[in-house]
Amino acid sequence: MNRFGIILGGFVLAIIIAASTLFVVDQRQFAVVYALGEIKAVISEPGLKMKLPAPLQNVVFLDRRIQTLDSTESRPIFTAEKKSLVIDWLVKWRIVEPKQFIRNNGVDLRNAENRLSPIVQAALNEEVTKRTVANMLSSEREKVMQAVVKRLADDAKSFGIEVVDVRIKRVDFAANITDSVYRRMESERKRVANELRSTGGAEGEKIRADADRQREIIVAEAYRDAQKIKGDGDAKASAIYADAFGKDPQFAQFYRSLEAYRSTFRSKTDVMVLDPSSDFFKAMRGSGTAGAAPARK
Repeated sequence: MNRFGIILGGFVLAIIIAASTLFVVDQRQFAVVYALGEIKAVISEPGLKMKLPAPLQNVVFLDRRIQTLDSTESRPIFTAEKKSLVIDWLVKWRIVEPKQFIRNNGVDLRNAENRLSPIVQAALNEEVTKRTVANMLSSEREKVMQAVVKRLADDAKSFGIEVVDVRIKRVDFAANITDSVYRRMESERKRVANELRSTGGAEGEKIRADADRQREIIVAEAYRDAQKIKGDGDAKASAIYADAFGKDPQFAQFYRSLEAYRSTFRSKTDVMVLDPSSDFFKAMRGSGTAGAAPARK
């Protein structure tokens, strides 16, 4: 029984020793082996590894995957034309030199991010101040991100990291000038609209004036043609009347008297005081009628 206990105790002791000397390195991590506070080895190959038992040696693991650093605060940046912009950005980075990283930042990734964030902001400020708002919103945006990556290269090496990429997520005007920008845009649109209305009104007046001129010309030409036709008709009518009345003068005189009566006695309320023996009533007296009858025969 004592022998079994000794064997069991030895087995447990072996397990304890193995647990303190063996460790597993994940493919997503760096394993940093410390000996009395000094870095002895950096293991990047995954698998089962060995070390001296604690406290002779300890192991610290660092994430070797790509990390994301987002802009912590939105600070206004002035462009080349002194316009204030608020830019949100992110940085993709990863550890490439674990020893250098630990010497400068310790084992906490947040320490590196806290030191990297103001450097990114400063590099971005320098690039934005060289460009206009239009450049930042369109053509120069990609160039700005590439330039920031280049500026961060030396600082990143001193941190033991590599900056993989820098992205600008949002570009906007500062809150204190957004309203003034919108008002300026609104006034500009109103100015353009008023110009279009003025141009349209001038064109409309021009079209209406031209139409009125053409109408006057058409009416005048029509009146001229009508008067010409009417004159030709009156001339032909006069010629026909003259020819007809020339054949029978007494009948012509009688016809003209009837026309005069028709015009004179058009209204029943008309009152005229005339001498019945005047020539005006000659056609109404029997002598005028009698004299006219033999002439027509």
